[in-house]
Amino acid sequence: MANILFLAISLLILGDVAFSHASFPPSLIEDIAKIVMDNYCSPEKLVGMKEDIAAATNNTEVLNIPDGELLANILTSGVQTTVSDPRLQVSYEPNYVPVVRPELPPLPPEQLAAVLQTSIKLDVLEGNIGYLRIDHILGEEVADKVGPLLVDLVWNKILPTSALIFDLRYTGSGDLSGIPYIVSYFTQAEPVIHIDSIYDRPSNTTTKLLSMSTLLGERYSINKPLFILTSKNTNGIAEDVAFCLKNLKRATVVGEKTAGGSVKVDKLKVGNTDFYITLPTAKSINPITASTWELTGVTPDVEVDAEDALATAIAIINLRAQVPAIIEESASLIANNYAFESVGADVAEKLRDLLAKGEFSTINDKDGLETKLSADLQTLSGDKSLKTTSNTPALPPVDYSPEMYIELIKISFHSDVFENNIGYLRFDMFGDFEEVKPIAQIIVEHVWNKVLNTDAMIIDLRNNVGGPTTAIAGFCSYFFDGDKQILLDKLYDRPSGTTTELLTLSELTGVRYGSKKSLIILTSKVTAGAAEEFVYIMKKQGRAMIIGETTAGASHPPKVFPVGESNIFLSIPTVHSDASAGPTWEGVGVKPHIPAAAEAALEVAKGILNKHLEGQQ
Repeated sequence: MANILFLAISLLILGDVAFSHASFPPSLIEDIAKIVMDNYCSPEKLVGMKEDIAAATNNTEVLNIPDGELLANILTSGVQTTVSDPRLQVSYEPNYVPVVRPELPPLPPEQLAAVLQTSIKLDVLEGNIGYLRIDHILGEEVADKVGPLLVDLVWNKILPTSALIFDLRYTGSGDLSGIPYIVSYFTQAEPVIHIDSIYDRPSNTTTKLLSMSTLLGERYSINKPLFILTSKNTNGIAEDVAFCLKNLKRATVVGEKTAGGSVKVDKLKVGNTDFYITLPTAKSINPITASTWELTGVTPDVEVDAEDALATAIAIINLRAQVPAIIEESASLIANNYAFESVGADVAEKLRDLLAKGEFSTINDKDGLETKLSADLQTLSGDKSLKTTSNTPALPPVDYSPEMYIELIKISFHSDVFENNIGYLRFDMFGDFEEVKPIAQIIVEHVWNKVLNTDAMIIDLRNNVGGPTTAIAGFCSYFFDGDKQILLDKLYDRPSGTTTELLTLSELTGVRYGSKKSLIILTSKVTAGAAEEFVYIMKKQGRAMIIGETTAGASHPPKVFPVGESNIFLSIPTVHSDASAGPTWEGVGVKPHIPAAAEAALEVAKGILNKHLEGQQ
């Protein structure tokens, strides 16, 4: 510390400030340091300070400053830097009068009631939401005197509310003994809870603050929402209350990070001088986190500007009130519409269990609810397609010119002919049959006819993410002969309870590739949805060899369902392939005949076909 102080004074001298003989006692710095050593709340931060004291006794040049206030400012800077704590303050106050905490006057009940009503703001907001603002945390002594009156005038009006907003944005003072009183009204009577530990440095003792098993009046139900509003002015005991209730998972804190003050600050006189040092002499250590809010402040669960905290808390309360109905409606939609009935019923039951266990009780906004609901649905079902989604309206059809269609098809499809007359066809999404039908002839002319007369073909679906399944039957049909109709798959639609047979088409645009020529399909873990249905059919029918990675194990294209009036939407797969014929691809994917890394699959396929075709020559 001494070195820092001498650096400061040196800078002043360099600034042409002239000083005369020493104005203050040589022991001043040593006395300040000793007070800090004996009283500062975190002694572990004082390592090395003894050396600073020794140096200070031999270097008193700083005391030549004739102005007490200027010297106090320099000493403050030195102490704060040495201890790394801005709460330490040195002041020069020749006329200082110790503050005596005023006692509550012996007022008659009606006047006492008037005093309390001016210092406490109480309201019941729309939706039966209680609002309570207290700008000073009362201690045990005062609470004993005015407790019955507080219960009657304030607390009994709060008890019937459905949720409570406790406003501490303006609370900068309070009594340590008031912490258990406040916290206990929001916790159960039994078992007693260890709320906080307070270490007092001067006495070198630690006091456990415990919840109270007996209180005046009733407790606020532990199941009713509690919100604490904070600001950068929330200080001291109010910070402790917010920190305790937050870490007990009993309150949601909304607003700004708090001041980072202290549970106890003392102002001590330095020797026989007019200098005083203010410093924290006790500290809070939370038993749950083993950390403190002092210096750093309490970080809100929902961080917003202080002026927006009340409106934000009200919005969260209103959202949480809707959550049970949203979860119940979601469960019903899944139970009634999910493609696999037994899975849908199981997911619905488990979703209701999560609600009953309070898993959705800490939701703070609609985005958070959607994110959690999606994650839970996918975990419970193992289906990535069962999730929340946005209700994106369908885009109006675009009136493309033939030239524009040709350019679009060139971008969407990639075709080539490799050595030994091996055709290659890649596309990364399936289109809707009704949308594809008008441009089928253009696709045939600019894509299909390029690979039609090859001796073997590779269809690359490694990057195909799916799409509508309505074109599957038609696409499959190109790889079978037209002399007989083949049953490709049966699709069960859960909402309607109907089964549709997926059959090859007798009429196609363009010429079939037929059933005789070799066909290889490339897959990856990205291959999903409609692409998986195509791979599944072609493998089941023995029409193609599959090379690559096991596919994504997604589902048939899901349908979107609104969840009541919540503006939340669920993506629910409602169709599944015929499971009576054996395991399908949904949820597990399609395994290749020849496993290969996705990036190597094409070369493996070319090698196999080259060998095969060269052997036929």
